[in-house]
Amino acid sequence: MKKVSFLVASLAVSALSVNAQKAYEGTRFLDNWYVGVKGGVTTPTAHSAFWPNMRAETGIELGKQITPVLGVSFEGLTGINTSFSKTAFDDLNLGVLGKINLNNLFGGYNGEPRLFEVEGIAGFGWGHDFMNSGSGYDRSYMVSRFGASFNFNLGEKKAWAVNVRPAIVYRMDGDRAQQLNVNKSKIEILAGVTYRFASSNGKHYMTIQKPYNQAEVNSLNETINALRAENARKDEALGAKDAENARLEKELTDLRNAPKQVETIIQNTHSKSLESVITFRQGKTTISTDQVPNVERIATYMKNNPKSTVSIKGYASPEGSAEVNARVAKQRAEAVKNMLISKYKISASRITAEGQGVGSMFSEPDWNRVSIATLSESE
Repeated sequence: MKKVSFLVASLAVSALSVNAQKAYEGTRFLDNWYVGVKGGVTTPTAHSAFWPNMRAETGIELGKQITPVLGVSFEGLTGINTSFSKTAFDDLNLGVLGKINLNNLFGGYNGEPRLFEVEGIAGFGWGHDFMNSGSGYDRSYMVSRFGASFNFNLGEKKAWAVNVRPAIVYRMDGDRAQQLNVNKSKIEILAGVTYRFASSNGKHYMTIQKPYNQAEVNSLNETINALRAENARKDEALGAKDAENARLEKELTDLRNAPKQVETIIQNTHSKSLESVITFRQGKTTISTDQVPNVERIATYMKNNPKSTVSIKGYASPEGSAEVNARVAKQRAEAVKNMLISKYKISASRITAEGQGVGSMFSEPDWNRVSIATLSESE
């Protein structure tokens, strides 16, 4: 018995030392718990016919995986018709089991359970025989258990497992109770189903933390700095577009507030024209809130000048295929037209809208995501 205990303790120490070499996620106290139900048969090891004396046994188990190699569980088993007693359940075993995952001990842990794994099991507990009054007295005793568990881990999440567990159980009472006496032992063959509860890492098992070295950290910092620089350039480009819109807005306001100058232009030319620019985000064909005032200025001018018309031309920046850019450009022109009609009640007969594909009016390609509305008024 002392040699067996020393062997079990040595395996447990080996399991902990192997585990210490890696960092795992999902190792809190409430992580990696599981519950199982099992059933099978038991028969005396000696002095009895193996198959004719086989009886049914069933039980439940609650356990926790402490490391990928080492686990512990608490189980309760009860036997049916295992003695001459007339009771429904003839014996009860309550025990504590230590488990060593042999696959992870010798093959290493890969971050998730394998499809098939083998565990070595050793434990001890309390046994009790239930006897009715005509068959004798109840008896309590210590038991020790040694065996294996063949686990088939199912599904992508590995939450469920099917177990086949053979074991030999020693009854430790009477003379020389500390010895493992085959004459006071029985063979168990159990099968069951285990469910692993989800852990704090979102998995039903432990996962391995990915280590980062300084080179990777430096590379990530460089990537972040490059993205920041790119954002700064885009902010600068947007600022330039806002400045252009402000300039155009001022020009339109000045023209509205200078009727004499407008009259002079009408007298000296057959027609006059003004432009308003509506900008779009990359890949977008909808008018953002900050661009609605530019459309409203067009509508206001057309309402104040009933003979005026507007020509809207949509453009795209050079990203993407020619077919996509042509479609986007046309949709941007149509977006301005539809807002003038639906929101500001401008007659569709006074509006023309067409896509021009990729624009080249501005030096920065990103600035060409626009619709340019040209207002005209004939004499």
